[in-house]
Amino acid sequence: MPSDGSAVTNQTFKKLDTAPVYRLVFDTIEQQIVKGELKPGVLLPTETHLAEQFGVNRSTVREGIRMLEESGLVQRKSGQRLQVTLPHINATAARTSRLLRLHEVTFRELWEASIAIEPVVARYAAERITAPELALLQQNVAEMEKAINDHVEVVRLDIVFHDLIAQAARNRALGLAREPISQLFMPAGKAILPRLKTQKRIIDAHHALLKALKERDADEAAAWMHRHIADFKRGFEQTGLDIDRPLESF
Repeated sequence: MPSDGSAVTNQTFKKLDTAPVYRLVFDTIEQQIVKGELKPGVLLPTETHLAEQFGVNRSTVREGIRMLEESGLVQRKSGQRLQVTLPHINATAARTSRLLRLHEVTFRELWEASIAIEPVVARYAAERITAPELALLQQNVAEMEKAINDHVEVVRLDIVFHDLIAQAARNRALGLAREPISQLFMPAGKAILPRLKTQKRIIDAHHALLKALKERDADEAAAWMHRHIADFKRGFEQTGLDIDRPLESF
């Protein structure tokens, strides 16, 4: 015990791990891209020059570049030169969706996130939607009516309908937040529709949403979206399925 009478902890600490050098290459370039120091369209130095600048061998640089390519932050152009790019939202969402599946996200968690985000998205869409976007939504509803007996196609069109509204909202932060969640609706929808045959109920909700969007009524659009998402949960509960089961188990 120290002379001042204070206790000494018996807690032990693990040795510190050092990140692989290729990871440091990735982190350094990624940080410069995120900070805007390397902007989309800029060509990176060659692997040889990068290796010289970092003081590492080319194989280490190559592995760091591979991680950058997988992240969608760079891509190869003519002559195999690497160019800084912006990752596509869909690619980013797909990776996030895989993570959500690996973490065994449940329908309850999916629904809670959706009812928090989707009405806000609908509100902004009502204020910002264009005539061509309204036409695409109208076409989507018409296609769903034709496919009313095909539950897989109805689920697909339902996801597209919500994605179109999200695009009309013109808020990239909300779009990035909802996109991976949207991609997980397919297993949930495929679990509900064959049991309850609620295709017409979905179509009716979409007609009401479309009407609110055409009238630029943000309050009505948000309210109808809230009802629509709440109805989805009621349908799931009526199937008798466990709301806290991982989605991948359906």
